[in-house]
Amino acid sequence: MTAIVKIVWAAGVVAVIALILWTGAESVTRAFASAGFAVAGVTLLRAVAVAAAGLGWFVLFPPSLRPGALACVLIRFLREGANALLPMTQIGGEVIGARALSLAGAPASLAAASIIVDVLVQAATQLAFAAVGLATLSRMARAGGIGGSIALVLALAVPALSGFYFAQTPIGQRLVKAVVARALGEREWLSFGALDALYARLGSIYAHRVGLMRATAIHLAIWPFGALEVWLILAAMGFRASYPEALVIESLMQAIRGAAFAVPGALGAQEGGLVAICAVFGAPADAAIAMSLIKRVPDLVLGAPSLLGWQMLESRALLAGGDAAEANARGKDCRAGFPLSLRGLRRRLWRRFAR
Repeated sequence: MTAIVKIVWAAGVVAVIALILWTGAESVTRAFASAGFAVAGVTLLRAVAVAAAGLGWFVLFPPSLRPGALACVLIRFLREGANALLPMTQIGGEVIGARALSLAGAPASLAAASIIVDVLVQAATQLAFAAVGLATLSRMARAGGIGGSIALVLALAVPALSGFYFAQTPIGQRLVKAVVARALGEREWLSFGALDALYARLGSIYAHRVGLMRATAIHLAIWPFGALEVWLILAAMGFRASYPEALVIESLMQAIRGAAFAVPGALGAQEGGLVAICAVFGAPADAAIAMSLIKRVPDLVLGAPSLLGWQMLESRALLAGGDAAEANARGKDCRAGFPLSLRGLRRRLWRRFAR
């Protein structure tokens, strides 16, 4: 966690507090309380959506390399919780997810490759969902300034996603290797083994086209499902919003969250974006901020237990690693007849990653 990320996270917290005070803490509290049962409903809907996203990740794996479905679902909750609650960028949860899957027994190269493809599928379907929301807003003749801003975000997202996919192709692999060679010099041979293993895993996942299509279909179904959260919150607050209006709000909010991926938890960006979007449909700022806070409740309710489970998994791995290190210190290297050296440990770690 770098100092810059810490600063951005603190600035996001300050932005949320400032928006609440600017709108009126009392009015935001009343709007939040008026939602009542919707808070529990939103939490349930989010749990279903995250579990479905975990299954979307699960089907990406080729059958011969596939981990357990339950492991994918539980780690998906961990990824979401880490992205929402920890002071790190919104891709930090994906790194933690790859680490957790590796601790659960999957080869590290396979865990990393599956996360990369899953993120690409999720981002591509999110872009499609945002485009549908923008088109729906345009048909309502209410786009205004927010519509132009979202259209610009989508236009910038297309080349970014294309570049992300290009980096995973064989040509992209050569470019990545060239960058690594320039950055690491004589040490590049260590990374090249890991990169070759990673790209081999990527190739096996992309070759499983049925899995890719199934994962895409699942994610395409999840995004509109999330609009039910918005519809439920607005209905509980007393606003008569149609499902298409809720879909527009959810899709454009997700587009803003995607653009603010460098901000931990999209703090401030989500709240400010909802104020602007809800204003298009006549919802006041206090209701928009209350909606944002309600949508953050599942992050805490579902994310906190998953982070606790991750810490337990790390603790178990740390204890197992300590026992192994003690055994190695007492044993002999069977090939050389000498105690296992630091170089030998390093080589074994690289072999493990390159499996």
